[in-house]
Amino acid sequence: MSLKQRIVGDMTAAMKARDAARTSTLRMVKAAVQNREIEKGGELTEEELAKALQTLVKQRRDSVEQYEKAGRAELAEKERAEIAVIEEYLPRAATREEIERAVEEAVAETGASTMKEMGAVMKAAVSEVVKARLS
Repeated sequence: MSLKQRIVGDMTAAMKARDAARTSTLRMVKAAVQNREIEKGGELTEEELAKALQTLVKQRRDSVEQYEKAGRAELAEKERAEIAVIEEYLPRAATREEIERAVEEAVAETGASTMKEMGAVMKAAVSEVVKARLS
C-alpha cells in the first residue's frame, strides 16, 4: 500500500470514527498532495510525497511559534495536534543513541583515530544506515 493510499484510507477511517480533528488534518494533507501532483503534472513518488509532508510539518511548526508569540495557545495546540498526525506518515528519525552507536561501529570498523579520517568514518556510518534501511 502506498503512502497516499494509506492517507486516504486513514482519512476514511477517521470520518467513520467521527474524529473531526484527524479527518480535517488528513483532508488538508490530501489536498496538499493533490496540489503538488497538479503542479508536477503527474503522480508523486514516495520521496516527493514525504518531502511534501515534511513541508507541511515545517509550516505548522512555524505557525506554532507565531501563535505562541501572539499568546494564542489554543491555536498553537491545534497546530501541534496536526503535526502529530502528519508525522505518523513520515519515517521515524534516528535517536541520538542510534546515531552514536552507528558512529562507534564505523570508528571501530575503519580504525579511525584522528579528525583527518572523518570522511572514512562518515562513509562507513552512512553505509551501515543505508544497508539497515534497505534490508
